[in-house]
Amino acid sequence: MKKALLICLLFAAVLPLQAQKFALVDMDYIFKNIPAYERANEQLSQVSKKWQAEVEAVQIEAQTMYKNYQNEVVFLSQEQKKARQDAIVAKEKEAADLKKKYFAPDGELYKKRTALMTPIQEEVYNAVKDIADLRGYQLVLDRASDQGIIFGSPKIDISNEVLSKLGYAN
Repeated sequence: MKKALLICLLFAAVLPLQAQKFALVDMDYIFKNIPAYERANEQLSQVSKKWQAEVEAVQIEAQTMYKNYQNEVVFLSQEQKKARQDAIVAKEKEAADLKKKYFAPDGELYKKRTALMTPIQEEVYNAVKDIADLRGYQLVLDRASDQGIIFGSPKIDISNEVLSKLGYAN
């Protein structure tokens, strides 16, 4: 009797799972095949390098001011020492503020990345959603970002279909 009940429970648990449909996408592959995404990445890289050079220039300026101060400290009056120290601290703060402005979690680089990438990501998401709705998939997993996927059959990978829906040949 217990075996029969256990078998019934097992079938009750397994049957609904068989009715569900799954698919995989490789978001890295999709984004690498979208020229606008690659251009946006390049633009972000260039802006980031430019801003990093700006921050480094101010940091170097602060370091130079400090070295000059160390070389001349014996010749300076107390007021001059204080003025130089204040100027060095102000320059270091300027560098830190600039770095924060550009590279903080809510800084200019984040805002620029959001502005450039969000429309592309939304377009891809909508294409995946449309295909999932059309084919009746209850779950679509990203094989590129989920370390939990050990194997995924190429038969259920819809990455090329997503690219085709977006108008990109693969």
